[in-house]
Amino acid sequence: MKLQFKIQQYQTDAVDAVVEVFAGQPKHDGVSYRIDPGRAKPATAPMLFDANATSESGLRNAEIALTPTQLLENVQRVQRLRNLPLSDKLVDSKAAPGAPNLDVEMETGTGKTYVYIKTMMELHKRYGWSKFIIVVPSVAIREGVKKSIDLTAQHFQQTYGNKPRSFIYNSSQLHELERFSSDAGVQVMIINIQAFNSTSKDNRRIYDELDDFQSRRPIDVISANRPIVIIDEPQKISAPKSLEALSRFSALMVLRYSATHKVPHTKVHRLDALDAYNQKLVKKIAVRGITVKGLAGTTAYLYLDAIEIAKGAKPRARVEIEVQTKSGPISRQVKRLDVGAHLHDHSNGIEAYKDLFITDIDATRDIIELSNGDVVIAGQLSDRDVTVEAKRRIQIREVIRAHIDKERELFAHGVKVLSLFFIDEVAKYRDYDREDTLGDYARIFEEEYEAIVDEILGELELHIAAAAYRAYLRRDDVHAVHEGYFSIDKKTRHAVDGPVHTTGDEKGQSKDVNAYDLILKDKERLLSLAEPVRFIFSHSALREGWDNPNVFVMGMLKKSDNSVSRRQEIGRGLRLAVDQHGERMDNPVTVHDINELTVVTDESYTDFVAGLQKEISDSLAARPRKASVKFFMGKIIQTEGGESVVEEALAQALYKYLVKNDYLNEDDTLSDEYKAAKETGALAEPTSEALKPMLKFLLPLVDSLNVDVPVPTDDRKPKKVPLNAANFAKKEFQALWHRINHKVVYQVEFDSSELVANSIHALDKHLQVAAMQYVVQAGTQRDALDADDLASGAGFDVSSTATHTATVSAASQVKYDLLGEITDKTKLTRRTAAAILSGVTPETFAKFRLNPEQFITEAARHINEQKATAIVEHLTYDALEDRFDTAIFTENQTKQDLTHAGNKLTKHIYDYVVTDSKVEREFVTELDTSQEVAVYAKLPRGFSIPTPVGDYNPDWAIAFTEGTVKHIYFVAETKGSLSSLQLKGVEAAKIECARKFFASLNEKNGENVKYEVVTDYTELMQLVTT
Repeated sequence: MKLQFKIQQYQTDAVDAVVEVFAGQPKHDGVSYRIDPGRAKPATAPMLFDANATSESGLRNAEIALTPTQLLENVQRVQRLRNLPLSDKLVDSKAAPGAPNLDVEMETGTGKTYVYIKTMMELHKRYGWSKFIIVVPSVAIREGVKKSIDLTAQHFQQTYGNKPRSFIYNSSQLHELERFSSDAGVQVMIINIQAFNSTSKDNRRIYDELDDFQSRRPIDVISANRPIVIIDEPQKISAPKSLEALSRFSALMVLRYSATHKVPHTKVHRLDALDAYNQKLVKKIAVRGITVKGLAGTTAYLYLDAIEIAKGAKPRARVEIEVQTKSGPISRQVKRLDVGAHLHDHSNGIEAYKDLFITDIDATRDIIELSNGDVVIAGQLSDRDVTVEAKRRIQIREVIRAHIDKERELFAHGVKVLSLFFIDEVAKYRDYDREDTLGDYARIFEEEYEAIVDEILGELELHIAAAAYRAYLRRDDVHAVHEGYFSIDKKTRHAVDGPVHTTGDEKGQSKDVNAYDLILKDKERLLSLAEPVRFIFSHSALREGWDNPNVFVMGMLKKSDNSVSRRQEIGRGLRLAVDQHGERMDNPVTVHDINELTVVTDESYTDFVAGLQKEISDSLAARPRKASVKFFMGKIIQTEGGESVVEEALAQALYKYLVKNDYLNEDDTLSDEYKAAKETGALAEPTSEALKPMLKFLLPLVDSLNVDVPVPTDDRKPKKVPLNAANFAKKEFQALWHRINHKVVYQVEFDSSELVANSIHALDKHLQVAAMQYVVQAGTQRDALDADDLASGAGFDVSSTATHTATVSAASQVKYDLLGEITDKTKLTRRTAAAILSGVTPETFAKFRLNPEQFITEAARHINEQKATAIVEHLTYDALEDRFDTAIFTENQTKQDLTHAGNKLTKHIYDYVVTDSKVEREFVTELDTSQEVAVYAKLPRGFSIPTPVGDYNPDWAIAFTEGTVKHIYFVAETKGSLSSLQLKGVEAAKIECARKFFASLNEKNGENVKYEVVTDYTELMQLVTT
């Protein structure tokens, strides 16, 4: 299986952030120079050294042609577009004195390696720079980067027509440096910091004149290329010795990529933990913790595993208690118990359980109550003497349960589920003194796995739709489903703990290249459903190597130490999963239903989550939280007419609007009132005339101040809601389902002449390009100076400031392939793009000279908008023979947290429904008590309508009782479920497509299903009765 890569906007934004800093740089395909040939040793055998050999010519990176002022202006423009604080100067670094040092902040799991590989390709395409060095902090990351470059090579070959040539620096293979210097195309050297900042003899070779390198120093050959240095995880390469070593590369610029920059430089892009979660670019996190708390007045052992709900039955508790066996020893067994169960009886008379009954089982609060007054929450362990072994067994069991829950859900999607156990010593998994070599954890795993699989197979017998999954569970023997990844001893071939770094940034991490090699080599094999291994045990020292996208469950079977943060631990499992074709499961409709990482920890849920929240909050410290006129002023917003800068008057009006409506707290942070009004689409109408038309474009700015960290869900709470079989089988629902369950394909036929005409009109009317401006300040040095003035840059008094507008672009010496850039950004043919550009008025076209970069971006945006409109207008649907299976209501149904479910329902096809908003909750209450409604369903995520702007999942299917209304079959979208005003463009297009879908079903199949967007039940009734 090969992983597939696609161009994603958020990654393109991160690439552009760096590339646009150098806008105006002329394109040079490398500057030719003569590589230092070195000195030959006197030839003892004449044939060994040919004195006539000519030294090769090299191609080094061209110098940056822009002035520091131009660079700073470019940086500030990039920062404005991204709502970042503006830099007042370019920050220097000891790693590259005098060169630009740019920070790109990207959350773990969002593909920063892909981003910097693409950035290299783009810098080469636009400016001709071709020599790059990637510096990494560890062997694990080095091996991972090399693997990523190899995996993406074909993808970049298709996009750019060439691919990077990479090699790992090795002091004994110096011929690679000759090729690096002389070859054209993108040349990439990958080096780990230890290879040139440590004092070992081998690592010093980079600085020595070497006989086997014609008496040259490798560092001189490298630095002659003026390479662009990319640092991966710079916070781990911050020691003075490392920075001094980096400076010897004589870098043209340094680009730093990390989720956590400890030493700030010039930040040009931010995609932090909050952005990544809100944009659904990483998995969401769920936690299963263990709460240790004894029972009142007894030393009894009790572990509440979970509360289960099943069709037509009352909730039951899955409880582990001690049981006196007939043969004598006491064993711990899991039992399913109902209200009224006497634990003394179930334990076969163990005295500690005397007089203990279950008095209540509550599925919404996830608790049981006992006769002694104790309230026990799911995940609570009550024991007189909690041993580490008891906790580890429970953790292993919880990982297996969470794994099988996920696997059952995702099997139909073709997604292989992997679970990862981190342990701190190999002997716990592999014990070579035992005949079967199983360590304690492996033995516990096999016992628990077999018991849980037997139980699940018993449940699955009842599901016809689950036949394939049943076969998958039965296919592999318990020994085949788990595997250990550790360092291997070369003599005995046994798994061992392996060498670990004891000091420095890599402390606690493995030094073993071979172990990382194996993890990376097996990455794709483990993603295949044909491969039996689904549970992986690995040493915690190897954690840096594990970033397999299909890790869904992590079990921390080790003492938690402070050296590794919770965020780092879970970072290994945050990437979005892929299916059997290597396609990423990132459909915005279902992304967080599928991609959820469950962490099974031996801490309580609240302790783990509080710790994690604090770590994420601390990482967001640099984000602005307070509204002010100063914050809004000068920011660039996207409006219908293009980019617009927020002037002071508009910033004042927005701030006053927020204050007046109690949308700000005393300290100017966003209030709960604002968040609630935004959620329900009930924001107050502004009174200011200037603000009215602009508010919707300003809201993203306001929302950027909301730094509420999403709370990981308690993974024990969500449950599969039982289907109400009677309602599901009702003839009204079956008739409605039969009318809408067609699978369809769409096609778009539009006339390119119409698109050309519309695009020309839009460009002439709306295209706005700001002329490039430069500011000239004159000043004189102050008479009296102190050190503080110099430090703060206040040593000069400004005597005059003048802003000049460039009549001819400062970048006019740069050649732009205008047609190429427009076709690239709009995916139209060159002929269509040429027709549009040649059709605009001379005044519109003249704007290109003012600011070519902005002209290209804005023109492409307007053309794309016209394209989107044309696509929706000319869309037609054709029904296929294939239909959606009813299994999407049962087997593929995701689990729901019943805390948001309200009361048990009578007319819905499930007993409970979880709603997203107050609007939906009220809508459900009205439907369930309505005389006219026969049956209704919140449509499952598996039911979706394909559209050119992404899949669309309607909210509700409602069947009315015949004779009570005019339109019996109705599909509704409730307005309150639109998550933000920003989405309205895409959302509106999807709704328009859905109208066409239902219209075509009605027309072609003689159906009579009505589809509409409604805000509440009253509006729905008006639509079905008229």
